[in-house]
Amino acid sequence: MKHLKVGIIHNEPIPQGEPNWESSADILAQVEAIEASLRELGHPHVRIPFTRDLARFVSQVQAAGIDIAFNLCESVDEDPLLIGHPAAVLELLAIPFTGSSAMALLLSTDKLTVKRLLTASGLRTPAFFLYEGTEVLRPAGLTFPVILKPRFQDASIGIDQESVVAHSGELLPRLEEYYARYGAILVEEYIAGREFNVSLFGYPHAEVMPLAEIDFSGFPDDLHRIVSYKAKWDEDSFEYHNTQRIFPSNLPEALQKTMRRMSRDCFTLFGLRDYARVDLRLDGNGRLSILEVNANPCISPDAGFPAALAENSMHYTEMVKEFIRFVSMRVPL
Repeated sequence: MKHLKVGIIHNEPIPQGEPNWESSADILAQVEAIEASLRELGHPHVRIPFTRDLARFVSQVQAAGIDIAFNLCESVDEDPLLIGHPAAVLELLAIPFTGSSAMALLLSTDKLTVKRLLTASGLRTPAFFLYEGTEVLRPAGLTFPVILKPRFQDASIGIDQESVVAHSGELLPRLEEYYARYGAILVEEYIAGREFNVSLFGYPHAEVMPLAEIDFSGFPDDLHRIVSYKAKWDEDSFEYHNTQRIFPSNLPEALQKTMRRMSRDCFTLFGLRDYARVDLRLDGNGRLSILEVNANPCISPDAGFPAALAENSMHYTEMVKEFIRFVSMRVPL
């Protein structure tokens, strides 16, 4: 394969100590890991941060003379509403890049749009409504407990033990508190069951990787079994050390088949490309529900997506090589 010059496009992390700095800083772990693999593969590369200073970004891209790009942007200046904009600029510049299109990123980042599209397509997802600072119009049939999720955040920002509301009388004060911090809040029925992560990888057709499960067996009864912000980013927390990823070998074949089908359906529905992760929960009646559809999931070396590939005997540098191959297929002749 020709040694293409690769631009590593990334958002700039916020300073240490600011709210949610841990999840923001993770972007540099991804950049450094990809740089190491590109060096091993012999591809020249350059880091190019993406900020609101669009003229500076375009000037850097043109000066670098990149052939393709790794799009690692998870926000623009910490605004998750702008997650699709770096991809859109690369599309305008006709530079092929890894991962999903601008449109797919925008659609899959908005939790309300995700829920509406899943529901309209007949894909099971927990019942929900949106709170935007006005009266609470709870749909008929929605049962407690519920979980509150910021509409546009990812990386479990805004998800903690207090996000789960057990009784209706507690709902409005909690909503007002979360709305003041995060804006619009998605209210979703809480499913207290097993949680699975399904990674998909490939182009032009994605394959389902080994099925992962979050092991909550160490949680005491007084903790909700959720992957909170602490569980992902606070290395000193109980949750961080007790939400380990496992790859169960004894899942019933019918359950595996349903998970694979639902995940492929999500990949197709949202027009995802190259890679994705779909999060599901299994309720007490044996029914699967889709919690999240993640385009361009985190690819830090210790993240769930590379772990699923490693379980499939594909290690990190081989993954990067495959990404380069996918994007090369989209380079204009």
